[in-house]
Amino acid sequence: MASVTSLTASVEQQLKNALVAALPGAEGADPLLRRSDRADFQANGVLALAKKAKANPRELAAKVVEALPDGEVIKDIEVSGPGFLNITLSDRSILANLAARAEDGARLGVGHTEHPGTTVIDYAQPNVAKEMHVGHLRSAVIGDAVMRLMEFTGETVVRRHHIGDWGTQFGMLIQYLIEHPDELSGGHGDVSEEQAGEEAMSSLNRIYKTSKRAFDEDPEFKERARRRVVDLQAGDEETLRYWHRFVDESKIYFNSVFGKLDMDIRDEDIVGESGYNEMLEETCRLLEESGVAVRSEGALCVFFDDVLGPDGNQVPLIVKKSNGGYGYAATDLSAIRDRVFHLKADTLLYVVDARQALHFKMVFETARRAGWLNDDVRAVQLAFGTVLGADGKPFKTRSGETVRLVDLLDEAVERATAVVREKDVRGQLGEAEIVERGAQVGIGAVKYADLSTSANRDYKFDLDQMVSLNGDTSVYIQYAYARIQSILRRAGGQFTPAAHPGLELAPAERALGLHADAFGATVQEAAEEYAPHKLAAYLYQLASLYTTFYDQCHVLSEDNPQAVVENRLFLCDVTARTLAKGLSLLGIRAPKSL
Repeated sequence: MASVTSLTASVEQQLKNALVAALPGAEGADPLLRRSDRADFQANGVLALAKKAKANPRELAAKVVEALPDGEVIKDIEVSGPGFLNITLSDRSILANLAARAEDGARLGVGHTEHPGTTVIDYAQPNVAKEMHVGHLRSAVIGDAVMRLMEFTGETVVRRHHIGDWGTQFGMLIQYLIEHPDELSGGHGDVSEEQAGEEAMSSLNRIYKTSKRAFDEDPEFKERARRRVVDLQAGDEETLRYWHRFVDESKIYFNSVFGKLDMDIRDEDIVGESGYNEMLEETCRLLEESGVAVRSEGALCVFFDDVLGPDGNQVPLIVKKSNGGYGYAATDLSAIRDRVFHLKADTLLYVVDARQALHFKMVFETARRAGWLNDDVRAVQLAFGTVLGADGKPFKTRSGETVRLVDLLDEAVERATAVVREKDVRGQLGEAEIVERGAQVGIGAVKYADLSTSANRDYKFDLDQMVSLNGDTSVYIQYAYARIQSILRRAGGQFTPAAHPGLELAPAERALGLHADAFGATVQEAAEEYAPHKLAAYLYQLASLYTTFYDQCHVLSEDNPQAVVENRLFLCDVTARTLAKGLSLLGIRAPKSL
């Protein structure tokens, strides 16, 4: 089925046509259509047009009204104030549009993007041999939601998880373990099955910190570690055996953490720094031969007029160090080449901490100068802010340590499980169901708190608020969905949800129906702008409007005629399906009962 045009879009197009009919030359004018508390919509665009044409705005507004076609969409339109148009839609059009959306199954009338392309999205980038902490949360959660939104609206999306699996830290770690073989696994030299996952990563994380101290404090060890990096890059068999073990164990751990987040991270999508190792020298050669990069004090650098240090001198992007080692820029530039020329991407999207903005600005500009990025192929950093504690400072433990992501997620699930248990006053859920619901609610709460905030803003991590049934939380939205499922179950086989376009709608029904009709436009906007917070805000408002509807419009009342019951059940059903689909696009589950 083709996408369903929203009522907003239909009215907007009618107004555009009427503006041109009333004022030739007004092609492309924006009627500035907005939702209004005076009517369903208000259009304010006539004022600007009248001023430009030196016409009387009220007279021009009257001409626009006359030029509007007779139809079933607009019920009433009045000129207000200095030329505002207050527009009220017919109840029939609201129900007819919702019925068309309901008939479209799982897509709910949401269309595909007009010009789909191929986007490589780089998100969820943990480091091998290190535990994931709260700082890894936002890239994973935001990236997963944006990926879902883009795929749903028709974009071809290639996932890339650029894990940290190469460089000096591995020479340091491997050298330390070669010299202290008993540290990792009780003297056996191999990671046991029992150490897989979180236990293995905790052990590696501890050894990493120890080796880092040795690296910083012992010059002789530092030199041995640096030589070990050379061995790693040269493919030394013993060194690679350790490295592969770290990568394999880390992937097991990553999968366990991402599994808690209800995210699917596929092995074929994990292409870390090592994946571009063979391209580094060629990348440097291409940049130097083209004159994009130049030698400076033995290093291969790219300079920028607008990137200056405190002394006023230019700060370069170092592609290759004076000692022959490669900087992060070489890897990132090689990744761009691979994604543009091998994966054929139109857009490269990086979901990366805002604090790396300067680095990516320099990398992207370098790629443009080299001709790898151009008007047809663009790179975008979707920069995100910091997760803060209740004190407004970066989230830390009481001892000042970075919060482990696993601990944070486990606590969220524990808090949510307590809420589910408390809500189950009639004892309808078994223990297994309570645990399952607790996981869905807890993880959903963490994700929603992140996604309901604009990515570039910091946000405070407050578990008490996140798992609350009140306010802008996923639990509030999930509870609205569960409440609807309860009503639909109670209706049983006695009543079937069905739209009755001939019925007159109550104000709460109209408000709910109009907002449900805006789902497609919201999804499209959120996908195009990489803005899942806009979908989150939409879902919260939909759940709020449903709560008002639930309070003011009794669904299964015996006093209601059958057509009213069926129509209200239809509104319940469309709302539930919209909530569930919207939450799924954010990577959040919708439990059928809470």
